[in-house]
Amino acid sequence: QVQLVESGGGLVQARGSLRLSCAASGRTFSSYAMGWFRQAPGKERDFVAAINWDGGSTYYANSVKGRFTISRDNAKNGVYLQMNSLKPDDTAVYYCAAERDTPQYVLTGPGVYDYWGQGTQVTVSS
Repeated sequence: QVQLVESGGGLVQARGSLRLSCAASGRTFSSYAMGWFRQAPGKERDFVAAINWDGGSTYYANSVKGRFTISRDNAKNGVYLQMNSLKPDDTAVYYCAAERDTPQYVLTGPGVYDYWGQGTQVTVSS
């Protein structure tokens, strides 16, 4: 089992940057595929980015491609989301998630993830 804690959210102006972090507990972090999702008020939870167990594969939603970068540091049990050129439409609660059964893949569906953090709020002002 793994526990996830997000941090790094906040209020930023449009075109600004933020770096989200997700700290994972447990000694087997490297055996999980990881993902970032976001949920705006009144909307469903949407896929943002995913990374496989060793960081060799990544995948992004079209809406963030070229602006966001997902990475991980297995030695530090962390996964990160660097967000640049932020837009007001990026405003949401951001969640990290872990999947244990197919760590070699990048996974986009929220239903396949086994563990979730509590989320961190990102607000982008215009």
